[in-house]
Amino acid sequence: MSLSFEPEALRVLAELLNSTGLSEIELVEGERKLRLARELTPVNVPVMAQAPAPASVAMTLPAETAVSKPDPAKNPGTVKSPMVGVAYLSAEPGAAPYVSVGQAVEAGQTLLLIEAMKTFNQIKAPKAGKVAEILVQAGAPVEYDEPLLIIE
Repeated sequence: MSLSFEPEALRVLAELLNSTGLSEIELVEGERKLRLARELTPVNVPVMAQAPAPASVAMTLPAETAVSKPDPAKNPGTVKSPMVGVAYLSAEPGAAPYVSVGQAVEAGQTLLLIEAMKTFNQIKAPKAGKVAEILVQAGAPVEYDEPLLIIE
């Protein structure tokens, strides 16, 4: 079976790939099948500067005196990640963070950004309150449903 396609139609589809940012288009018509794909080149995402982590000192406490920290996922004020991506606490490197511990926030206020698939998604406060704890570092990868911060 011989497949032939109009060159102009192929150009239109190739332009559609470029203009929409899609990586491939597949068309099926009866037994005819056409798949156009393009190779995606990685985009350099600005990396937020991070302060070096302080050196940790290992300490062993007797079992009776060990204090266990409550699971932040069980806190009713926990804001969880709606997606997999990279968390950013400010709009750009060197800028002030959207929120800080102790700051009062309003419902709908931007708390941080999560970059996923080259798109920066605003994570907004689900309710008004005070930021009790920020659980992620700038530039850190986050998983779906991972606790990001706590609003009390």
